[in-house]
Amino acid sequence: MSNQLELRHIRYFLAVADELHFRKAADKLYISQPGLSRQIKQMEEDLQLKLFERHNRKVKLTASGSFLKNEFIHILKSIEGALSHAHLLEKGYQGQLTLGYIGSAMQTVIPDFLLNIRKAFPGIRFDLKEMDNKSQIDGISNQEIDLGFIRMDRVPRDLEMRPVFEDTFSLVLPKDHPIDRNNYQNLTQLKDEPFILFDASYSTSYYEKVMHIFDQAGFVPIISHKTVQANTIYRLIEKKFGVAIVPTSLQNGYDLNIKFIELDTLPFRTTLQAIWSKKNKNPLLENTLQFI
Repeated sequence: MSNQLELRHIRYFLAVADELHFRKAADKLYISQPGLSRQIKQMEEDLQLKLFERHNRKVKLTASGSFLKNEFIHILKSIEGALSHAHLLEKGYQGQLTLGYIGSAMQTVIPDFLLNIRKAFPGIRFDLKEMDNKSQIDGISNQEIDLGFIRMDRVPRDLEMRPVFEDTFSLVLPKDHPIDRNNYQNLTQLKDEPFILFDASYSTSYYEKVMHIFDQAGFVPIISHKTVQANTIYRLIEKKFGVAIVPTSLQNGYDLNIKFIELDTLPFRTTLQAIWSKKNKNPLLENTLQFI
């Protein structure tokens, strides 16, 4: 089988590697457990590799099995991507580009980016997914998305990153808050107010930048809530649970009883980055990177 390894064998192996349980894997594949066991045993014999350690009812991947699991996942995704692309070509499309993005990217970068690509490649099809930063990194690594737009300063070494938009920060207050653009002087005016912030899990580097803003202002903020959703922050501010600091571009697209004061005199900026994988084989990716 080493010269005749079929897709079904890879799927069988990956099912057992995911479940680490032959009966559960067999149920997932809609085949019998004895049949699956025979296929895996035959696969091990033909490859001359021991893929699983079996102890009573417990199953564990060997070192070689663990290595092949990671490799087969990427191989399978590449094959599925190639077949998907071929089907799109059959239907008259030039292919599909799957984009991940955080919410603010849709307010600043994504619309023009898509329009420019479509002018050059009118037959392209887009799949857009709003995702948090970490999910995008995982999605790029697993080849579930082709291109991501994140707010992070560092990514894994096997990913490429390019800055696309630099943003100022803005203060967000309830609409009837006594401080407005006319009487705002500095952040210390709000040192006794509770702040609602993006959680560090949203982006560690982004969170550190916001904390540097407070450091420069000379006080430690009272943090009442943390979240990864801008809409949640705004709803809490609207109900007067506190105030916030967010990227300025996030003021677009919301119609709530809140107001924004741009902190453009501060030296701090937050950068939207485009990320992609060097291993991605989507033929459209290289063509579209010129529009970043």
